[in-house]
Amino acid sequence: MRLFFIGDIVGKPGRAIVCRALPGLIAQQGIDLVIANAENAAAGSGYNPAIHRELMAAGVDGVTLGDHVYRRREVLPLLESEPNVVRPANLPDEAVGRRWAVVQARSGEQVAFFCLLGRLFMNTHAADNPWRHADRVLSEIPSDVRVRFLDFHAEATGEAQTMGRYLDGRCGAVLGTHTHVPTADERILPGGTAFQCDVGMTGPHESILGRRIDRVLSATLTGVPTPFDVASDDNRINGSLVDFDPATGRATAIERVVVDEQRAEQLAGA
Repeated sequence: MRLFFIGDIVGKPGRAIVCRALPGLIAQQGIDLVIANAENAAAGSGYNPAIHRELMAAGVDGVTLGDHVYRRREVLPLLESEPNVVRPANLPDEAVGRRWAVVQARSGEQVAFFCLLGRLFMNTHAADNPWRHADRVLSEIPSDVRVRFLDFHAEATGEAQTMGRYLDGRCGAVLGTHTHVPTADERILPGGTAFQCDVGMTGPHESILGRRIDRVLSATLTGVPTPFDVASDDNRINGSLVDFDPATGRATAIERVVVDEQRAEQLAGA
């Protein structure tokens, strides 16, 4: 069973390249399931129902969010109604949305997925202990759902690596998001868990973390607040492919994937 995880989709440029390239990539790579972090998909921050429909039509099967989960009020009904969108599981129980979800892959397997917020260098005061909530979620997932996936939305690589080691052998993949910068540490841990600190960003890379360079430089150098508008050039999909043994839920391979604009056009025409 092959899963493709798409890193932080940033604004309209990120959505556009996903919609253009993903159908062809699914066919070319034999992808059975697509999960995307989409917490920045709405103009660079937040998520909404119209974008959800757009990503589902492109071939995304499940959506994880992050620290911007509630940035837009229109997301609240979606979080209550849609069975394939999860909010961070270590927010308070009273928070709107599902803590985990199960979706069916094209190959027929049931796959559980969830996301957690890290706490180091993050403005996530409402987030509880991610380790204990990882235990809690894994204990709630039905035992016959063997393939389990975690999006760990965290800033610190050390915290991400700690989560990977903590869940090694209990979760088929622990892949990170949030920094918008892909790390070159993908590997299969000894217990069969695919791990990577951060799979990177999907959107404009002629930017500073997806935002216009001039706006970020101006605010940094002058101290005068300015909108950090989403940039527009050098769009890329960053993500990772993970192969699983569906009988055990363990990962057998992980591969970083980059789809630039040229390859997106090739995939769109395939």
